[in-house]
Amino acid sequence: MIPVTSFAGKTVAVFGLGGSGLASCHALKAGGAEVIAGDDGADRLAEAAQAGFVTSDLRNESWSRFAALVLTPGAPLTHPAPHWTVFLARQAGVEVIGDIELFCRERQRHAPDAPFVAITGTNGKSTTTALIAHLMRVAGYDTQMGGNIGTAILSLEPPRKGRVHVIEMSSYQIDLTASLDPSVGILLNISEDHIDRHGTLAHYAAVKERLVAGVPPQGTAIVGVDDRWSRAAADRIEQAGKRVVRVSVRNSLPDGMYVDHETIWRASGGARSEVARIGGIGSLRGLHNAQNAACAAACAIALGVSSEVLQKALRSFPGLAHRMEQVGRRGNVLFVNDSKGTNADAAARALSSFSDIFWIAGGKPKLGGIASLAEYFPRIRKAYLIGEAAPEFAATLGSQVAHEISQTLEVAVERASRDAEASGLADPVVLLSPACASFDQYRNFEIRGTAFRELVTALPGVKPVV
Repeated sequence: MIPVTSFAGKTVAVFGLGGSGLASCHALKAGGAEVIAGDDGADRLAEAAQAGFVTSDLRNESWSRFAALVLTPGAPLTHPAPHWTVFLARQAGVEVIGDIELFCRERQRHAPDAPFVAITGTNGKSTTTALIAHLMRVAGYDTQMGGNIGTAILSLEPPRKGRVHVIEMSSYQIDLTASLDPSVGILLNISEDHIDRHGTLAHYAAVKERLVAGVPPQGTAIVGVDDRWSRAAADRIEQAGKRVVRVSVRNSLPDGMYVDHETIWRASGGARSEVARIGGIGSLRGLHNAQNAACAAACAIALGVSSEVLQKALRSFPGLAHRMEQVGRRGNVLFVNDSKGTNADAAARALSSFSDIFWIAGGKPKLGGIASLAEYFPRIRKAYLIGEAAPEFAATLGSQVAHEISQTLEVAVERASRDAEASGLADPVVLLSPACASFDQYRNFEIRGTAFRELVTALPGVKPVV
């Protein structure tokens, strides 16, 4: 835990008592603050009370007593309207911050030179965060990983020399972190997302840009420049006098890092040198993962990791569960769990990574369906459709793609496995990438992915991928 000493002797309101909220309560209390905890859910209020915190309906409190409101990222700060706690805080002149802001203040007070890596982007931030943490551990660093990827930042060990914090940040978290100043900041990409919470794409992009704009003069801003929003951000940050490393997987760059023929290159003044090779690394398959790997490599180099250690670490990266996870092989058939592919855009990344696909898709449908995936239909040898979306997906595939309505994941795995094995293809892939939410048959994508993994490993002759 990281004790928050910056509010010692003061009273702080904490609203939203999920994982990060409760961790904030403990960290503030450990640092000497008085905490008043609030939540709209009775169960969470009861959990906080059981942990020894004073709980309250914050509507009934005198806000003049609060030094700050620590707000859960799940509560809207601006759009579609500020949360009611934000209204009350602003009326009383109380600052509204998040748990990562508390971390930034503690780091500045006690260990301002401790390495702090922050990662954001519309896509790929969890994989990039996990990859950077893996690279730094292989390089021998005491590595703490958290934030949006799962572990609340204040539940990690405190910043200190030789210890690197690798933190994934959503736009909601950035919005609540006014003092964000990572020694290495990474902006992977920007595409339309979360407009309901930010109002416009321009505002969403501006929030994302703040993460890399906050890098101090001696730090490094790493920006993927394959979309116009991020390219413009890189230019502005460089004009502000910051060190910027541009990264591309679509074009060679005269200065920066880029990927060409499954190799990461570093360019300076038009001359290039090889950084690492990513061909044949199953956990980094696909153009999207090439960007993740290139940005992670740029980060590792900025923190002093050698090319030899970097190459070794990339090859040993296991990937994230449920994201292009190689579950096993039977003969030449590869089974891949991409249960996190819960919409068409996410499924596109998986479909673009293989040539001969036996595709398991379906679940609770999302707006737009799978019509946008038509360019990948030639890669699909057969589709096995499950859940509520099966009839809609079957209609979209029509005569372009062989398909059957399997209804359940169990049936789909058995039939896809059988057909892939009988296909005679050199590298057939049974791919679960549902392009749907899981809620019709499974409580979340993790449970669905675990079910797939268990079904695959129960098949006779399946061996784990090493």
